[in-house]
Amino acid sequence: MEASHPLDAYSQIVSAVAGRLTPKVASLRVPRGQGRGQIGESLGSAVVFTGDGFLLTNAHVVGKSTSGTASFSDGTSAPFRVVGADPLSDLAVLRANGPTPEPAELGEADKLVVGQLVVAVGNPLGLAGSVTAGVVSALGRSLPARGRVIEDVIQTDAALNPGNSGGALADADARVIGINTAVAGVGLGMAVPINDTTRRIISALMRDGRVRRAYLGLAMMPGPVPANWRERLGRTTGLLVAQVVSGGPADRAGLRAGDLLLTAGGQPVRTSQDLQRLMFAEAIGRPLAITVMRNGALVDVIAEPSELVAA
Repeated sequence: MEASHPLDAYSQIVSAVAGRLTPKVASLRVPRGQGRGQIGESLGSAVVFTGDGFLLTNAHVVGKSTSGTASFSDGTSAPFRVVGADPLSDLAVLRANGPTPEPAELGEADKLVVGQLVVAVGNPLGLAGSVTAGVVSALGRSLPARGRVIEDVIQTDAALNPGNSGGALADADARVIGINTAVAGVGLGMAVPINDTTRRIISALMRDGRVRRAYLGLAMMPGPVPANWRERLGRTTGLLVAQVVSGGPADRAGLRAGDLLLTAGGQPVRTSQDLQRLMFAEAIGRPLAITVMRNGALVDVIAEPSELVAA
């Protein structure tokens, strides 16, 4: 009997999260094209996150559509309009024109640790919902998607399917710490984290319908600080420049593949989110001081980020 207790506790957590979140996760039907050019519909999920009918989903679920229908597990449905979509983060904000369930609580993905229990809740068919559970497999990953790279995603082994895109990834307290975004492979799923950066994106979408971003033209990954520099710098990691876009602001500033980015705008940079926090409208066209390590030496450069316009 004692051997069953850990499983019982696990089951209690998962079922409690499912019970709290399933009513708050909508099934989306999004028409593709218009009039005679309509070519069917896209299916996905969305999470109610405000008391006045705002829902959060993936940008790829809504595509270029401007409206659709949200259905809930209690049998109710409401038309919605797309308030704004941001393909670069794969997030979109919708507004339902009708009653919606009580909102889900948004959590903080920056507090996640590898190995932590997470529960994925989707609603691909508008019935009783779809619930899977697993653990955080990795943090801070990049996800190539539709010709772009979605930065700083959560990797989990909670099984996903395409209809779950836009659904909730929750912690053991049913707080939504991510929006499920893609199936990365067998036994793998990815989610866009809910953190300071994505909250800022969500606010911009609600306010302006779009997100203005500064652009450097860099592809990066976490990289180690050389051992002989760690004590002097008081840190062990930075961001390794994997690629510099030809002709972009970083290229014009003299940054190179293989540089280890340490600071930007006077702030330490250890993760892609650290740099993302700086890459919003107020940085466009303004000088940005950057320090990198190159061939065992510190190098200072000045870049002027341009505006990146999402297609």
